Amino acid sequence: MLPLHADHARTWRESRFVYPVLSRRSGGLSVGINLNPDKVCNFGCVYCQVDRRSESETQFVATEQLLAELESTLELIESGAVYADEKFRQVPAELRRLNDIAFSGDGEPTTFRNFDLIATEVAGIKRRRRLDDVKLVLITNASMFHRPGCLRALRVLAENNGEIWAKLDAGTEGYFRQVERTVIPFQQILDNITNVACEWPLVIQSLFLRLNGQPPSPEEVAAYAGRLDAILSAGGRLALVQIYTVARRPAEAAVTALTAAELEQIAAVVRERTSLKVAVFP
Repeated sequence: MLPLHADHARTWRESRFVYPVLSRRSGGLSVGINLNPDKVCNFGCVYCQVDRRSESETQFVATEQLLAELESTLELIESGAVYADEKFRQVPAELRRLNDIAFSGDGEPTTFRNFDLIATEVAGIKRRRRLDDVKLVLITNASMFHRPGCLRALRVLAENNGEIWAKLDAGTEGYFRQVERTVIPFQQILDNITNVACEWPLVIQSLFLRLNGQPPSPEEVAAYAGRLDAILSAGGRLALVQIYTVARRPAEAAVTALTAAELEQIAAVVRERTSLKVAVFP
């Protein structure tokens, strides 16, 4: 079996859209909501663990079914019945807590056409169940922040103990293209992150890796730290920078994990260049 923190399967029992996982970055249980069961994404990250070579059996999001799955999953966690399941039986006592409900999955959740509406429904369930301390997390590549519907969804998160975890894995256009493999301009991502960070505090999530045996260069790491500094200089608020590496098997064989020491070196550059709080996840 995979270690618990490495097993982020997007399906669980009979559920198609909702899945509980033990999250190392959340420090407890996270209930994932997969709004991209068709495995379509506007990024093609070299480190992605989603196998896009085969089509998914589920192509469309059935909203009522998703909400019903969320209710039943939350009930199992709140009652403690989830820990009778073989997958979660070994969860340590200190991690037996529901930390968040996270919009994540097999693609970019903000590309879902009715993302603002589904966010509103999920927030309503959280309120009705009086899960005030449970966060509502969006794990995103920040590509859609400029769209009105996405901004409405971000406001729902902000009003419901939400956090926005925005991906930033590069400092230069060239490295961004190499790692993220998307037609979306790097500057658009930077502008989107900056603009939203001026409205609400963001968590930056940055995955660094070894590609074809090579870690990111010192120049690339310095450029990355410079991007964070530029966001702050523009008035953006960054609550935390998460620096981590590959924890699950990626789609590309050329991708391998950095060592804990290498991640700490990147964190040291960020701390030296900015006043930001940095968390490292080897």
